[in-house]
Amino acid sequence: MPHEHDLAANPAPAWHNLSAQQVKDALITGDAGLSAIEAEERLACYGANRLKPPQSRSAIMRFLLQFHNVLIYILLVSSVLTAFLGHWIDSGVILGVVVINAIIGFVQEGKAEKALNAIRRMLSLNATVLRDGQRLQLAAEQLVPGDIVLLQSGDKVPADLRLLSCKNLRIEEAALTGESEAVEKSLDTVEAATAIGDRLCMAYSGTLVVYGQGSGVVVATGQQTEIGRISQMIAQVDKLASPLLRQMAVFARWLTLVVLSLAAGIFVYGWLWQNYPFNEIFLAAVSMAIAAIPEELPAIMTITLALGVQNMARRNAIVRRLPAVETLGAVTVICTDKTGTLTRNEMTVQRVMTADDRWQVSGVGYSPHGGFSRNEEHIQVAGHADLQELCRAGLLCNDAVLHQCGDTWEIHGDPTEAALVTLAMKAELEPGREHETLPRVDIIPFEPEHRFMATLHHDLAGHSLIYVKGAPEKVLAMCNYQRSQGEDRLLQLDFWHTRIREASETGQRVLAIASRVIPARQQTVDFSHVETGLTLLGMVGIMDPPRDEAIAAVQQCHAAGIGVKMITGDHRITACAIGASLGIGDGRRALTGIELDNLDDAQLRQATAEVDVFARADPGHKLRLVTALQANGEIVAMTGDGVNDAPALKRADIGVAMGQKGTEVAKEAAEMVLTDDNFASIAHAVEEGRTVYDNIRKTIVYVLPTNGGEAGLLILAVMLGMALPITPLQILWINMVTTVTLAISLSFERPETSVMAHPPNDPHAPVLSGLLVWRIAFVTLLMIGGSFALYFWELAQGSSVEFGRTVVVNVLVLCEITYLFNCRYLIASVCTRQGLLGNRYVLLAAGLLLLLQLLLTYWPAMQELFGTTALDAAAWGRVVAVSLLLFLLIEFEKYVLRCRGVKNL
Repeated sequence: MPHEHDLAANPAPAWHNLSAQQVKDALITGDAGLSAIEAEERLACYGANRLKPPQSRSAIMRFLLQFHNVLIYILLVSSVLTAFLGHWIDSGVILGVVVINAIIGFVQEGKAEKALNAIRRMLSLNATVLRDGQRLQLAAEQLVPGDIVLLQSGDKVPADLRLLSCKNLRIEEAALTGESEAVEKSLDTVEAATAIGDRLCMAYSGTLVVYGQGSGVVVATGQQTEIGRISQMIAQVDKLASPLLRQMAVFARWLTLVVLSLAAGIFVYGWLWQNYPFNEIFLAAVSMAIAAIPEELPAIMTITLALGVQNMARRNAIVRRLPAVETLGAVTVICTDKTGTLTRNEMTVQRVMTADDRWQVSGVGYSPHGGFSRNEEHIQVAGHADLQELCRAGLLCNDAVLHQCGDTWEIHGDPTEAALVTLAMKAELEPGREHETLPRVDIIPFEPEHRFMATLHHDLAGHSLIYVKGAPEKVLAMCNYQRSQGEDRLLQLDFWHTRIREASETGQRVLAIASRVIPARQQTVDFSHVETGLTLLGMVGIMDPPRDEAIAAVQQCHAAGIGVKMITGDHRITACAIGASLGIGDGRRALTGIELDNLDDAQLRQATAEVDVFARADPGHKLRLVTALQANGEIVAMTGDGVNDAPALKRADIGVAMGQKGTEVAKEAAEMVLTDDNFASIAHAVEEGRTVYDNIRKTIVYVLPTNGGEAGLLILAVMLGMALPITPLQILWINMVTTVTLAISLSFERPETSVMAHPPNDPHAPVLSGLLVWRIAFVTLLMIGGSFALYFWELAQGSSVEFGRTVVVNVLVLCEITYLFNCRYLIASVCTRQGLLGNRYVLLAAGLLLLLQLLLTYWPAMQELFGTTALDAAAWGRVVAVSLLLFLLIEFEKYVLRCRGVKNL
């Protein structure tokens, strides 16, 4: 006989492909379960039934890694350089920004560890086990392969089990497989290649027993379970940086290299060729570097992203990681699960078919608000006895109960049966009264083997009546008649097969409902009473309906150039029908998980470009699909709510989890959680993401030419061998006050009207497009030209160097103020009331900066510190004229671009 250690060493077989006896033989166990000694030995061999915690970085290391970013390096270098110049306040502010960034990153990161912990918590705490023939309650961690576990309604499955017995056993596996309703379990073996959702003889760890009883032998524990496999997949998935951070990292390295090279060149040129004193040219070179490097950019990016987080929270989207906000602006494809994301995860009867009519049923979910219509004309059920009798039969041949809790309706029992209770209440039937009028006497419970349920009822006069509901092909075989206009007539099979096909093509699950009158006072019902002679009352079409707002959201995503792909564990027909109703796919073409397994990576990449609906997918399929899309150059968002979504949520550029019905695993793996479980909130999130991206680009377009203008003044002055038109201390003043006031105000810009009318931001495009480079160069030259023109004018009029420098400081600041208004819209004109007055933060920043400049110009203490002097009205007039000229020239340039058909920089 094999030893337990041999079991652990051998690869696990496809347990669902083995009979119950073969599984027991392979695991060396019997009907009485393991002995205590055997269980103890196996526990030592296999380990506890829990997931192993991953190797995690220490808190100190995670905190230090927050500084591992090129932009942070720039801040640190800027801080050192400003400290070297003795500007301690500016140096302290920059260091403070660095530390705040590090703290935010430290607190918000660590999703992978949290996701794994959430999965571990899904394992049930206790299990009922047979050992030595005795029923015991044990901690689930003590289970080992070979244990016999007993299941009943309400239990969480404690390990992966091969079922040995089941009686009306239904297990809710939506979190693992995506199925929208509880699965009927059986003992029959299935093919080795069968998808998880179709392995009816298996019960998987972490799923929930909603009905019936059963028993099974443990075949996998801990890391070897399906949940354990998902846990390992999450741990092994690499996380990608956001598109903008990738672009900014490249841009920052390039900019740093250019600026440092220029600074070195200016130092060497000024010292060797222009004979500047060493200290003076060194400070000038350092000042030029500080002026040119946009040290405020990382801080402003963080603030802009944080404001995006706040705005999205007000629109029911909670962001767990700041760069995820910007990533949404670049999303090109959204991969979404069906159940609970696009649909309500509430089974609803939408169609009732009788021999005479076909009725549409309004209302969604389990709320009994709704009615019946025929050819879009509302009807009263009271005048249609056949329809009401069908609804009564569905209510009485039923074990589900519906309760109202406040404004919501909760179910106890099977979701499909609950949909029939809701249907009856819409037909003006009161469940309590109907059960009193026709009390149940006996039942043939639903079993997968016979695929129907039958109940026997007696009315108050003693008449006996059988109601039957079940799979349409099974019930049709039991019927000889059909109810038509209050009479029983011969059954028309072709008619009903047509009705079944029509309903199935719309993704509806069809149930048939029949009845039979039997001799009075019969107390039992058995199979002989229902094998034949039934009268078909009709059929109902049930489905998990799509959310109305999801349909509009999908259309909005398409209009914004974003593709939507549905990846679900449901069947192909259901997936195609739901997809078509949402505008996803053509309603005909879909690939299943089994078909995906037969595709290599290249074929899969082609398939993802051509197919929008993927059915019967398990976690591995979803992960492969997301990876294939990314290999095609897509920026992928993955929405989902189940355990099965977690690896793909983490691998996607941005994961979006459902907050209400989503599992903790999905929430912890995602960058963003929707508090209202509404797919439509994703469209709002995309809008916010694009706005954040636009605002960051506006900030870059604003900061670079203003910094370039300051640096350009120094470079040109050194090259000409003249006295510096602006001192290093004055440059630091401009950097400090404009960072605190002007640059940050663009973070508060609201979305432009065209933000959702253009395609997604190209993640592969450089941060600066050709037109943006032109704008930056154009503004830089205007600032340098205007500043030098006024400086030389003042010197030519006999003014002092200090007077000329004061004019230069003020013209630079006023040009930056007017250019800030230009940057509110990169292409559209700001010469409107909304353009000039629409952002109160811009107005406040401009007003505050003007006040600071007056203090710099006229307050003696500031004059002494910064080397400034008072200006007369004529000088101010020239300063204002140059700044207004810059504003008008930029607006004229935008007008020319609009005339050429340019819609976005």
